[in-house]
Amino acid sequence: MTDPRYPIGPFEPPDALDAAQRVTCIDQIAAAPAALRDAVAGLDAGQLDTPYRDGGWTVRQVVHHVPDSHTNAYLRFKLALTEERPTIKTYDEKRWAETAEVNIVPVEVSLALLEALHRRWVPLLRALGPSDFARRMVHPEWGTPSLDQMLALYAWHGRHHTAHITTLRASRGW
Repeated sequence: MTDPRYPIGPFEPPDALDAAQRVTCIDQIAAAPAALRDAVAGLDAGQLDTPYRDGGWTVRQVVHHVPDSHTNAYLRFKLALTEERPTIKTYDEKRWAETAEVNIVPVEVSLALLEALHRRWVPLLRALGPSDFARRMVHPEWGTPSLDQMLALYAWHGRHHTAHITTLRASRGW
């Protein structure tokens, strides 16, 4: 049985990406908002409040988490593109998933936020060249990842969380 925390497998950072791999990653990032929207289509409040695994976040928390995370990613890309090896701020994603609005704001708001964010982020990514993707940031926990590595991470991230939901739906027959 697969580990329910990693329905598509754990992230494995590449050293670098070639041009075709970058296109694939950007296409995956571009597809993430629609895939997440499709994954939650038709779910009722009880289903949205169901954890995707024992001890895991609810579907609602997952949906709100993805734009939280991708907003941080977008800002990290912008910082790395405009500063020399900026030190980026980390955040406690578990605590963010428990803030008050998560249980108040409809998931539609976060789905729309993700769509709007990606309408800015994807064109930026498509405009970058190899030297841009070689730029680095300082992450207090991860060292000095390149934008290639961050691109691969966030391409995986959207698919990872969407799979949490689609795997739950399949197991429950939703």
